[in-house]
Amino acid sequence: MKSTTALLLITALGLAAFRSDKPAYTLFDKEGKKVKYEKMIENISKTDVIFFGELHDNPISHWLEYEVTADLYKAAGNKLVQGAEMFEADNQLLIDEYLSKAYEADKFEAEVKLWKNYKTDYKPLVEFARKNGLPFIATNVPRRYASLVSKKGFEGLDSLPDESKRYIAPQPIHYDPEVRSYKDMMQMTGMPGMGGKVNDNFPKAQAVKDATMAHFILKNLEAGNIFIHYNGSFHSENYSGIIYYLKREMPGIRVSTITTVLQSDTDSLKAEYLNTADYIIVVPESMTRTY
Repeated sequence: MKSTTALLLITALGLAAFRSDKPAYTLFDKEGKKVKYEKMIENISKTDVIFFGELHDNPISHWLEYEVTADLYKAAGNKLVQGAEMFEADNQLLIDEYLSKAYEADKFEAEVKLWKNYKTDYKPLVEFARKNGLPFIATNVPRRYASLVSKKGFEGLDSLPDESKRYIAPQPIHYDPEVRSYKDMMQMTGMPGMGGKVNDNFPKAQAVKDATMAHFILKNLEAGNIFIHYNGSFHSENYSGIIYYLKREMPGIRVSTITTVLQSDTDSLKAEYLNTADYIIVVPESMTRTY
């Protein structure tokens, strides 16, 4: 009898070590309080621009991007505008033609510059816009120009023809190295450049992306509309990056932010993620990746 009781006790303790469920994510507000998804949708639908900061290879980020978009569409209808870092501004014509149903996906996908995970992660968002007649804005600077800034600084843009500059934020581009995202970037890289000096063109290349994305968001934002923008979390977390440029041009703009983080335990939000966004999606570290 004693051995049976002991076995049952050991079994019970073992089972207690396992969670009764396996949530794919937990949603928190910026203060670390758990919040209902429906409450988040209610709140963000009252703002002008929503930044969804994703982890590029995280399936929960991509699934929720679609779900949030679909639910915002229920609230805003044809006043919803979609936009993304994953598309470069010089591809806007191709996107507009595809959304107008001028041709089918095979023609579009053969010509537009696509990220390697487009079909699984971003195509559903583009198809949502196409199905519902919504604009989809390519906000990012063409990568060749960001590469130019990375090598030569903002001065590298001076030699470009005027036609090229249509796809970049108006110049000269304001740059503040004390903006948190750029300061953090220098600390993260710690990379010595030529001559043994820290290469400050790394954050400048990030800044030209952020400034350009802010420019095209504002260019395509009309009064009464809601713009949802999909981007890597680093571009909008801590209310920095794109948001810095957006609010510099339009101080009164109402912005909501969502970011995604990985934790081994999703029951509570780590202190380091407090105030990084209005809403923080905590995904288990063991979650599968899309690539």
